[in-house]
Amino acid sequence: MLRVEHLTKVYDDGTVALDDVSFDVQNGEFLAVIGLSGSGKSTLLRCINRLIDPTEGRILWNDEDITAASQEDMRRIRRRIGMVFQHFNLVHRSKVITNVLAGRLGYTSPLLAIANRFSKADRKQAMVQLERVGLESKFANRAEVLSGGQQQRVGIARAMMQEPEMILADEPVASLDPVLAHSIMQYLEDINQNDGATVVCSLHFLDLVHRYAQRVIALNEGKLVFEGSPVEIDDARFKDIYGKEAERVG
Repeated sequence: MLRVEHLTKVYDDGTVALDDVSFDVQNGEFLAVIGLSGSGKSTLLRCINRLIDPTEGRILWNDEDITAASQEDMRRIRRRIGMVFQHFNLVHRSKVITNVLAGRLGYTSPLLAIANRFSKADRKQAMVQLERVGLESKFANRAEVLSGGQQQRVGIARAMMQEPEMILADEPVASLDPVLAHSIMQYLEDINQNDGATVVCSLHFLDLVHRYAQRVIALNEGKLVFEGSPVEIDDARFKDIYGKEAERVG
């Protein structure tokens, strides 16, 4: 189980990105994190895997305190946490398969990784993951020639190379049109349901939340303003999350 306890993050300029946020995520759950841009969603996900250090509070995962972990311990912990980014975070001039193999960096000697010397087993697994997202024929292409949806699928394949127990997806479909958004969300759903990985996914759009999430938390100006089932987000709660002037679409 993932447990976030009284998490606060104040940046150096005084911005309070998270303000005393607490919630739990059960193993194997698909949790959506919603809220406006600037509400703290990305900061929350980056605190969970310590890309950002929180100011106060604790994050416990399977009873291990991530916030107190040493750098060596974090390297071990991050092996089991896959990350999918809004802007894909690929090395654009490198081949697709090289980007996917980057998911094995936590398991490989740094010197061998720099030389792009991965084992035959790793290369075989990279092709398996590319086939899973329908891109096995693109393995030798440079990442920069792929469409946005294809690049995000490479990002998912890279995350799966870690054999993760948890996936953190930070606005994974914000740069994509609605049709591509559903295709990416279906890959995350498959990972959740068939691989048993916990998924914590930040999203803007409620239609995606209702379709894919089992549970939702909502942030507004860094504060937790809702926790529950997607069907519980009625008009009153919608206004609490998105503001009085917001209007629901659909």
